[in-house]
Amino acid sequence: MLFKEFKETGRDVFLRGLISSHAGNMSVKIADRIHITRKSSMLGRLLPKDIVEVGPEKDDANDSLASTELVVHRAIYEKTRGLAIVHTHPPYATLLSMVLDKIVPVDSEGIYLFQEAPVVSPEKTIGSEEAAILVSESLQDSKIVLIRGHGSFARGNTLEEAFMLTTSLEASAFFLYHLHGLSNLKVRRANPTSRTRS
Repeated sequence: MLFKEFKETGRDVFLRGLISSHAGNMSVKIADRIHITRKSSMLGRLLPKDIVEVGPEKDDANDSLASTELVVHRAIYEKTRGLAIVHTHPPYATLLSMVLDKIVPVDSEGIYLFQEAPVVSPEKTIGSEEAAILVSESLQDSKIVLIRGHGSFARGNTLEEAFMLTTSLEASAFFLYHLHGLSNLKVRRANPTSRTRS
């Protein structure tokens, strides 16, 4: 049953265009164990061997097999009540994260589901301790957060809920982009690829 949830959500994530072929990761926490997708697995074509079980502390025997973002998943479970996490690279939301400090939806669904998505700016965006701290702290008050220029982390009680939040964020970003365009949005900095912390 758990693998089926991973497989179906991973396929939906890929078909929705939220990741490239080997990007993104997902996890579920059951008791004190974390079940997370394997490093460089294809979410759209998951096999049972692609789900790795690790403990809540680093240096677990399976850590080297797990996603590079394991450190971020562990921090989220430690600091929030989330039981499932979906991390993707939603194109419109990631684009807006390069110029905005938060994404505030204008559509009814986005307003209802997540109100706003903060953007954090770790120096190293992928699998770093700083990213883990910034993302997990933001998810204490928010359901979904973006790492600038990288992608989103959503927490929920199930993978389905975290996926729902992810698709809602991307839809809201799509509406914002087409309603205002980048040139009319409040640009955060002259160089949107800068990694200066906010």
